[in-house]
Amino acid sequence: MNGRVRNHLIRFARHQVGTTSYLNLVQEAELGLNLEISHEKSRLNELLAELSETEFRANRPILSCLVKVEGSKGQGDNFYKLCERLGLGEWRTLKQDPEFLKNLRRECRAFWQDEQNYEKFA
Repeated sequence: MNGRVRNHLIRFARHQVGTTSYLNLVQEAELGLNLEISHEKSRLNELLAELSETEFRANRPILSCLVKVEGSKGQGDNFYKLCERLGLGEWRTLKQDPEFLKNLRRECRAFWQDEQNYEKFA
């Protein structure tokens, strides 16, 4: 499942604009999760966190920055707490900085749209 999410988000970063929702991610990556069931939604959150930590440790952008929480302007608190665990700053400060998320998304797209990065790491 991690591989499907990763591949989907890499393709999304390369070929789409904006963000994707949890529901679109589940459907398009064919994950078979029901987001109405709390433990299945939690599993998706855990999966995105694992993926983000793995990519960050490999000096690649955090792919989960492209997944928007429905009904919010961007990311939920869990995303910013993850960024804090990764050493990017205090989560409340990051959440208040409108450029932080924009920069993450811009860096993610630029990295994956680079053919050399895509061939080497995708």
